[in-house]
Amino acid sequence: MKRVLMILAGLLAAAGTAGVYAGNDGAEHAAATLRNPAGEVIGEALFVEDATGLVHVNVHVKGISPGEHGIHIHAVGACTPTFLAAGGHHNPLGDEHGLDNPDGPHAGDLPALTVNKAGIGHLNVATDRATLSSGTTSVFDGDGSAFVIHADPDDQVTDPTGNSGARIACGVIQQD
Repeated sequence: MKRVLMILAGLLAAAGTAGVYAGNDGAEHAAATLRNPAGEVIGEALFVEDATGLVHVNVHVKGISPGEHGIHIHAVGACTPTFLAAGGHHNPLGDEHGLDNPDGPHAGDLPALTVNKAGIGHLNVATDRATLSSGTTSVFDGDGSAFVIHADPDDQVTDPTGNSGARIACGVIQQD
C-alpha cells in the first residue's frame, strides 16, 4: 500500500493533480500489475476512488508497440492460463459500449492508451462508471476484474462491440 501511494503521489505530482486526494484518508485503492503474454511485467495500473465516487486510473507501461491501444476493465479477475480468462468487458448494467455512446459508456470503457516511439505509455483518466467500493458497478463484485491492454485502438464508431484486437497485457485488479 505504501509503495502504491508513493507511486501515485509521484504520478499525480507529475500530472499536476497532487492535491486531488489530499485529506481523503477513506479513499479506496487498487492496483494491477500488467504482464505481457510471456509473463514479463510491463507496467502498472493504479486506481483510487475519491470522495465524490470518481475512480482515477493511472496507467504506465513500457515495452509495447507504439500507437494507440484500446484498454478496458474486463469482467473476470483472471489473466491465466491466457488473457481470454479475463472474459468480456466489465459491464454489470448491460450498457452499450463506446465512449461516444449518447447514453454514456459501459463500466469497462476507458479512452485509448497512446504509446510513444520508445514503447512508453502513460494515461491518467477518471471514470464514474466503475467503482472500487461496494455496489453494482464495483470491480470487486463477483469474480473480480482485470485490466486489459489490446493490440489495436478501440474504434467505437466502426466496431461498437469494443473489439480492439489481441490482448497484449493483462493484470488482475487487487485492493491495496
